[in-house]
Amino acid sequence: MADLKQERALRTRRHLMRAAAELFDECGYEGTSVVRIVERAGLTLGAMYFHFPSKQALAREVMNAQPDVIEPLLDSRGVQRLVDITLVWAQRLKVDPLLRAGVRLAVEQGRFGMKDDTSFENWQQIMATHLEEAREQGQLLPGVQPDEVAQFVVGACTGIQFHSQLASERADLMDRTVRMWRYLLPGIALPEVAATIEIDPKRGRPE
Repeated sequence: MADLKQERALRTRRHLMRAAAELFDECGYEGTSVVRIVERAGLTLGAMYFHFPSKQALAREVMNAQPDVIEPLLDSRGVQRLVDITLVWAQRLKVDPLLRAGVRLAVEQGRFGMKDDTSFENWQQIMATHLEEAREQGQLLPGVQPDEVAQFVVGACTGIQFHSQLASERADLMDRTVRMWRYLLPGIALPEVAATIEIDPKRGRPE
């Protein structure tokens, strides 16, 4: 019985996050009310406040869930894993409301009184971990620091997605991401390793 209740609670939480993400993506934080969220989710205000104390807490959860959308889709390692994260991210931003809302909230959060860089820090930690593995495998150039590269990649991706959104509503985001790696790879990976890394946009659509 306890397992059934836990599964029901997790399902309710997922429904709330998905409904909130769809509305945050469509309308922004200010244009989304708690009432609209529970209506979209087919739930009650009581269910909403049982799981999240406020709309801002729900927004923070959506904002920080970005890796959950991408990491489970990947099985590559080292430098290839880092590249694949960004390729899948570029592709999923076109179709996944949870990821789209997370990115929008992270960029716009100052407008509604939040100052939370957890989503950026989470990505940096994930990328640094994969880069540390790459270093242990002898994939990186001497002197390359995983933490510094991870910070740079997160900042670069934030910038290119913002520019792509303004310029083409993200239609050219994958092209921008591929070009980023064409210039960045030679600066972090050994030549023989860089030659084996695939930056094909098809890798953004894992099976």
